[in-house]
Amino acid sequence: MVPRFHISPTQEEAWIKGHNTAAIRASVESALHAEAGLDAAEIIVSTVGPYVILEGFVRQWGDSERALAIAEAIVGSGYVHCRMLVR
Repeated sequence: MVPRFHISPTQEEAWIKGHNTAAIRASVESALHAEAGLDAAEIIVSTVGPYVILEGFVRQWGDSERALAIAEAIVGSGYVHCRMLVR
């Protein structure tokens, strides 16, 4: 089970100050690496405020969509920006 972080306006202010970003990044990275059949070795997870950014490379387009869905399950829909490329 992957923890889901709910963001309220006061939490968003805390995120901007850098609180919880390491925990969020670690949770997303762990979930991506735990997903069977998804090669997450070349996926880079970073955070900017309350947003998670997925960058790097995946083998097929479906992997990009799966990674996005996994990250959104943790931080919420609309808080993930996907910049991954298919290689």
